[in-house]
Amino acid sequence: MSTSPANHPVNIQLGIDLGGSKIEIIALAPCNQNSDQSRIILRERLATPADCGNASDRYQKILNAIGELVDAAEQQLKESVNFPYTSTLGIGIPGAISPQSGLVKNANTTCLIGQPFADDLKSQLNRDLLIANDADCFVLSEASDGAGKEGKSVFGVIIGTGCGGGLVINNQLVSGPNAIAGEWGHNPLPWANATDQMNACYCGQSGCIETFLSGPGFSQHANRLFASSETLNAKQWHQALLENQPQAIEAYDLYTDWLARGLASVINILDPDIIVLGGGMSNVDYLYQHLPDKLTRYVFSDSVQTRIVKAQHGDSSGVRGAAWLGASAVSDDGFLPP
Repeated sequence: MSTSPANHPVNIQLGIDLGGSKIEIIALAPCNQNSDQSRIILRERLATPADCGNASDRYQKILNAIGELVDAAEQQLKESVNFPYTSTLGIGIPGAISPQSGLVKNANTTCLIGQPFADDLKSQLNRDLLIANDADCFVLSEASDGAGKEGKSVFGVIIGTGCGGGLVINNQLVSGPNAIAGEWGHNPLPWANATDQMNACYCGQSGCIETFLSGPGFSQHANRLFASSETLNAKQWHQALLENQPQAIEAYDLYTDWLARGLASVINILDPDIIVLGGGMSNVDYLYQHLPDKLTRYVFSDSVQTRIVKAQHGDSSGVRGAAWLGASAVSDDGFLPP
């Protein structure tokens, strides 16, 4: 990587993805001073502190883990980067910061709920940072230079431990006055029928889309409906599908129908050019083979032109989008990458 011109330090973008099982940090830097492309020059991860039954204790452990990652990353950059640089920091979390209270809301890592997470991190790290929902970070990454880069309107979906979403229009992340744009997972499953069991959701409602389409939600339904004896998790159900086991095919056919119903409600409201799928459940190729036909049952149109695609950057999308969040604080181009 070439050095920057005198008096023009390179901006290195640090991004953190706080997930249910891991906390990851990356550093993005321009390939060279004249490039609009960035590359990852650092990547580290830690296991997310486990739920120990004490929400306050787990919350503090998460703060400490993020602090460790940032300190280690900054030290590594000082030792390895041979040009002048500044750094920005963005963080994606499984929830949102309330514009009214400044506290975390809607987090499926429930120890974050009601906490002044942004303020606590700024105090602990002694630096400015930006925080956004992890699904917002995901779609920001994919709409900028990933699977959604050809669309003017891109809806991003995470179907993994939870079920989130985000919206980018004309390369601008849409948040909304309530900071909940894209939260399709906490609407009720559309066109529900008698076989769709309305399970309780952590948000306090029942029958949320997340309780059907998240990995844990899917396995709970699949075990109830199709497992003969043993209890399988989502990865084991996927392996059974790859082995063409009949019960797994039935389970994923039903899952694809649930996904079609959920996405049809998004298409009927937003009519996006592209929907990008991410998260563990998005790695099931069966979905892309059968989803288009199922969508036509539910979308209010004579045809469905919306493209449904797998995330290009895979597990890196969320953390890459978080890195660009931090850069937006110093960029004239808003949420566009430098």
